[in-house]
Amino acid sequence: MLSRPSGSKSSRSPRHCYRTRLGKAVASSAQKHLGVLADECVDLVITSPPFALLREKAYGNPSQDDYVDWLVSFGPPIKRVLKNTGSFVLDLGGAYQRGIPVRSLCNFRVLLRLCDDCGFFLAEEFFWHNPAKLPSPIEWVNKRKIRAKDSVNTVWWLSKTPLPKADVRRVLTPYSNRMRQLLKDPAKFFSPDRRPSGHDVGMRFNVNNDGAIPSNLLSYANTESNSVYLRLCRHFGIRPHPARFPEALPEFFIKFLTDPGNLVVDIFSGSNTTGRAAERLGRRWLAIDCNRDYVAASAFRFMEGWDNESVARYLKCIQNGRGNLLIQTQQPQSAAG
Repeated sequence: MLSRPSGSKSSRSPRHCYRTRLGKAVASSAQKHLGVLADECVDLVITSPPFALLREKAYGNPSQDDYVDWLVSFGPPIKRVLKNTGSFVLDLGGAYQRGIPVRSLCNFRVLLRLCDDCGFFLAEEFFWHNPAKLPSPIEWVNKRKIRAKDSVNTVWWLSKTPLPKADVRRVLTPYSNRMRQLLKDPAKFFSPDRRPSGHDVGMRFNVNNDGAIPSNLLSYANTESNSVYLRLCRHFGIRPHPARFPEALPEFFIKFLTDPGNLVVDIFSGSNTTGRAAERLGRRWLAIDCNRDYVAASAFRFMEGWDNESVARYLKCIQNGRGNLLIQTQQPQSAAG
């Protein structure tokens, strides 16, 4: 399950912590590693950077004053490596201004500058609702009770051109019970008519399309608690990345915006949820994070079924400075969608 690729120069390439059949994880700064990629080679960049929080995190996060400039600086190198049909999906959590119950506008300033200064197009704004998110910020929500719980992240879907590759048929949602009844017996539940708004609701609405078109509000609970990643982190006494998003979030955009075999890149990969989703869906992937410990531990996501001795050998190799290790994984579940 663990080996060096043929002809590997792992001792001279320590930044490449590990590889799988479809991807690799790199311990490097995003700016630096994006610079070695060829022009127009990436189909999707999807990432969740450190947020503009007032509370400093262990994994590092810039102050709000510097945050916008810092994040926008990644725009030009990302645009260079994206194909003309490619997309840049950016998940950003909200924040408050210091000392007052007023929201920071960082997310919106980032969006405007990525479009105005870097030339990206806003294909569509999405919102990720995490119903399991704890009430925050404590001061305004829990103590003074003058604000509602913040449980939605903005997710900007940006594109290099006005017509990025996308196919919503790959991310259809299950029909409601009423829609299933309508499809079974259209005459009983539906009659063509003109709405008060003037829209002509014809019989085309009772065609079975194998699912409903999703909205731009994505609701995924972030409740990972017993994944192989967390189990192995606990067993080997390794601190897991503190800001993981659910695999369903990158999975949605990978299916929606890429084809099997396309290249997906995450420039703040953390525990490499994106790479795991890409591998499972038959996409090539590149995970970049400046924290080597987080990159090394992210290999756990690909070690389902490994015995502890094999995992320990992997960790020993990484601790001894050997990189570019090949992690044998199962075949992707599906090459479609």
